[in-house]
Amino acid sequence: MMLIEETGVPAGALPVAVLRSHLRLGTGFDMPEDAAETAALQGFLRAAIATIEARTGKVLLRRRFVMRLDDWRDRLGQSLPLAPVLAVERITIEDGAGTETELPPESWRLVPDSQRPMILPAGVVLPHVPRRGSLSVTFEAGFGEAWDEVPSDLAHAVIMLAARYYEVRHDEAARQALPFGVSALIEKWRAVRTLAGRGSREWR
Repeated sequence: MMLIEETGVPAGALPVAVLRSHLRLGTGFDMPEDAAETAALQGFLRAAIATIEARTGKVLLRRRFVMRLDDWRDRLGQSLPLAPVLAVERITIEDGAGTETELPPESWRLVPDSQRPMILPAGVVLPHVPRRGSLSVTFEAGFGEAWDEVPSDLAHAVIMLAARYYEVRHDEAARQALPFGVSALIEKWRAVRTLAGRGSREWR
């Protein structure tokens, strides 16, 4: 399976002011609001968001993704690798010779489960994928477009982790460990994912 992020988190949605306030409270440093510092804090926040999303399978801020598979994992229903899924925009099947066919929306439906959203067939099974073909699912996932729509425990975990990245910014080894407080905050959001189709591929 390949998972491609088509749209990123806009800079305006990042809680830079929250992180700046948290760091001042925690360290007492007076941090001038200059462009270089803001860019650095945005970088720590993006890194923290990526880590929390990778550990939980939850998308914090709304983005578009494309999942590519060699085949359905199960023609009775295909799990999606991320949650919450807001909408599936389209599903296409490639026949192995370069011809793509978009599945009509009435041939499938989305079950937007908070842990394991799925695409289910409208009929008995999902459409056949040719042996040398593939399929792509384009979908949007995320809790919302604004930071205040992110669940409070996940939002706090991001701030804590971004602050940690700031504090150990010169120590690459220290950045590899997830602080216990962050782990505790995200534990209930974690889900085991077994999602690949025929000839499963490594996530990229």
